[in-house]
Amino acid sequence: MAMRIERYILPLFLLCLWQLLSSLGVIASFKLPSPLEIMGGLKDIATDGMPPGHLLHLHIIYSLYRVALGFTAACVLGIPLGLVMGWFPRMRHLFNPLVEILRPVPPLAWIPIAIVWFGIGIHSAAFIIFLSAFFPVLLSTMSGVVSIPPLLIDAARTLNAGERDIFFKVLLPGSIPSIFVGIRIGMGVGWMTLVAAEFSGVKEGYGLGFMIMTARDIQRPDEILAGMLVIGIIGFLIDALLRAVESRIKQWEQ
Repeated sequence: MAMRIERYILPLFLLCLWQLLSSLGVIASFKLPSPLEIMGGLKDIATDGMPPGHLLHLHIIYSLYRVALGFTAACVLGIPLGLVMGWFPRMRHLFNPLVEILRPVPPLAWIPIAIVWFGIGIHSAAFIIFLSAFFPVLLSTMSGVVSIPPLLIDAARTLNAGERDIFFKVLLPGSIPSIFVGIRIGMGVGWMTLVAAEFSGVKEGYGLGFMIMTARDIQRPDEILAGMLVIGIIGFLIDALLRAVESRIKQWEQ
């Protein structure tokens, strides 16, 4: 119990110091609003909306929908391809050059071509998020398969296991920890890319990135930081959910 309390001492101290310096005028509120002002901004975007009438919970729903589309596509394509590339060396050598060429390109560099391909709206934003999440999922899955000890595969073959049994009963279960590492990293990167992806434009007028951009246009730094706080909290909750799912799967395997 004491250890849990100690985890929050430093953050609480920094928040109190931040509020004190803001109250004394050491930190200008137009540059960095105080914690209390940020809480006021959070209340405003939740009750009045930003832009007015566009409430916070709708911004969250639309952003989660865009991330879900892009992230799901990344997993649906990245996990099977990573398993195949990890299991078949020829496929790995075939796809590796393409992967290594595309992987270093920042997802944000794709925004102009995404708008050309998909127009302004949910599909272009989901495509940017897909690119952000795809490569961590793919590479972690492939690494998980490659890192499985050959001794386990040889032992399975000694027991007359076929290639299908080896794939589904040895390789897939053995690579699940690496797959979840890729999923968590991919989700984290995709969620971080959300704001920039929504900067490219949203037809619906909703999205956390769009909300922050609108608050910037009317010079409301308190609401900008409130939006950033919401993004951070949701990202933390999503990661906690993925860790819980991973833990349950591990327990089920045991």
